[in-house]
Amino acid sequence: MQHTYQDLIALFEQVFFLQYNTRLIKGDDEPLYSPAGEKCPYHQVIFAHGYYASAFHEIAHWCQAGKERRLLEDFGYWYIPDGRNEKQQKKFEQVEVIPQAIEWAFNVAAQRKFHTSADNLNGYDGDIIDFKVKVHQQVLVFIENGFPPRAQQFIEALTKFYQTNSPLIAEQFSCSDEYSIEENEKEHEYAAL
Repeated sequence: MQHTYQDLIALFEQVFFLQYNTRLIKGDDEPLYSPAGEKCPYHQVIFAHGYYASAFHEIAHWCQAGKERRLLEDFGYWYIPDGRNEKQQKKFEQVEVIPQAIEWAFNVAAQRKFHTSADNLNGYDGDIIDFKVKVHQQVLVFIENGFPPRAQQFIEALTKFYQTNSPLIAEQFSCSDEYSIEENEKEHEYAAL
């Protein structure tokens, strides 16, 4: 199945632009959420290099962010880049559980493989297995109790576009289905072409 970032940009536009004045934008090196202002009349969810996975991750953060946070650059969150120490990494993983659970649902809806990301190749390794389990548990909570409303809207758009069975069910999510970081990096190389 063909997965192009252009499809995600178009789907996001169809689902969210009129109601939220927000667009998904292909960016360069670093992803960023930029609220509307003097330089741009609409909010921008900017993802890195045209990577499909980056787009899903940034959309997941946007779907989780409340109204006030969506008025702040990068939703007002702190971010320490790759190279975090143990304490910083644990805090990073704590705030990443919900967006990565949403991102996983997007991937299932689009019939793509997903992997959790500790995003800290040059820092503290942490317990990636424990992190995967927490993300999986959060997915199951969402399956049982419902995803955040914007996430649910996008999941529905993805399942319709990619002709995936809906609603998503717990059996579609398994930690053993994840693929390696090396495979994901190869995917990134080709996704930007």
